Amino acid sequence: MPKQEQERLKRLRERQLADRDPLVKQRQFHRESSLKEKRARKPFSFSQAWADFPHIVKVPFYGLLLGILVIIILPNLWDSKWAIIASAAVTLIFIIFGMVVGSALDLRDNIKDNLK
Repeated sequence: MPKQEQERLKRLRERQLADRDPLVKQRQFHRESSLKEKRARKPFSFSQAWADFPHIVKVPFYGLLLGILVIIILPNLWDSKWAIIASAAVTLIFIIFGMVVGSALDLRDNIKDNLK
């Protein structure tokens, strides 16, 4: 038998033995369960919880906060009955813009995850 064929058969046999190893699934189960236990022991963090929210929720929220700021400041600068209506319209525009940008950021993250 040529040496290359012997190496191929040897690798095939090793692969078959590894596939029949009963401890592989048990090791994998123990590894996964220990990781879950480590995650469960971590203290709660608001910054980590905020980071877990999708961008389509976070960015419109930032737009809402910016819009509330406009609602507070614009009537003080512009003395008109239209100031509140205009600032509410600006707030709505900020929220819609935030939804579009947040959706685009989530799409970008999904593409990055799928390329890995």
